[in-house]
Amino acid sequence: MELLRLNVVPCTFRKRLNRFVALVEVDGEERKALVTNTGRLEEFMVPGRKAFCTPKTGGKTDFVLVAFEDLGGKGAVIDTRTQAKAFERALEFGLVPWLRDCRIKRKEITVGKSRLDYLFECPEGEVYAEMKSAVLRGGNKGEYAMYPDCPSLRGQKHIRELIELSKAGKKAMIFFIGAMPGVERFRPYGRGDPEIARLLREANKVGVEIHALGISLLPDGRVVLERPSLEIEL
Repeated sequence: MELLRLNVVPCTFRKRLNRFVALVEVDGEERKALVTNTGRLEEFMVPGRKAFCTPKTGGKTDFVLVAFEDLGGKGAVIDTRTQAKAFERALEFGLVPWLRDCRIKRKEITVGKSRLDYLFECPEGEVYAEMKSAVLRGGNKGEYAMYPDCPSLRGQKHIRELIELSKAGKKAMIFFIGAMPGVERFRPYGRGDPEIARLLREANKVGVEIHALGISLLPDGRVVLERPSLEIEL
């Protein structure tokens, strides 16, 4: 199902200049594009790979690097802002089974020394939640969306906060956006950060809910829901 429609422009990835800026080619000209995803993204950021950008105004970049062309010509969405908007639209449409009848009460909630992405209001009470981007493909058939692709102290801190919330009797959740076509399952990538893999297993044991959904980008700019719920393997 269509969740969003973006004004995408075909582009070609050239190189990553720094953590937040990439050099892309648009209509034969080299331009700078904003990168919102702080992961390494090495499987996608290959010089010459086809990608999708959206125009932007202001700042030191002309575009946002939204996605890379992937299976079947669909886009793997690396832009975390697009991932969040797609998730929020899916929630609004009632397409997220693990948040049925819930609504966003607040965003950017300070908990301990961290800021979590969402506080949901659900029939059973409030749920504190963190969203993470899973755009590393794994499995013999490429069926897994994985996180993280590199060490993340920030990610570790968020999971520890969720664990403490759950131990204190509050409802806590972490969910992953498997933003690639064809993914069916989620699992942590132990080589990326073994501590996060361990923390997710601990979180699961103390009652933190762990979920994932799948989205992708069509070449015409439509962001679609691939799977409302991915299987979780820890």
